[in-house]
Amino acid sequence: MTYPRSLAHSLLSVLRELSTQHSSFTPTDLDYINHRINIQIMSIKPLADRVLIRPAAQEEKTVSGIIIPDSAKEKPLRGEVIAVGGGTKDEEMVLKAGDVVLYGKYAGTEIEHEGEKYLIMRQSDVLATI
Repeated sequence: MTYPRSLAHSLLSVLRELSTQHSSFTPTDLDYINHRINIQIMSIKPLADRVLIRPAAQEEKTVSGIIIPDSAKEKPLRGEVIAVGGGTKDEEMVLKAGDVVLYGKYAGTEIEHEGEKYLIMRQSDVLATI
């Protein structure tokens, strides 16, 4: 079953609020719940040796406080794996959902789903996990 993104984020914010009021939730529990919600709301399933990545947010300011215009921003080179394919008979899938990865500047195909930008790329285009 898939849920609208806004409902999933509302649920997560309620759980975070509960965790501040009650000590029964730990940060690890919230990370697990967030991961499960991301899996539930994602309807894109990569095929074979492909992975779906949510790019990290781009920097708005430099360390010294200079605001970077959109035209001068560089494409982020890291992101979070959201979904993975099943692999191929020649290459088993090493990455898993939740991994933070580094990838090449021109790797993958940009797609937009429910107002959010993602990249679909082959597992071999991923340079490293962090």
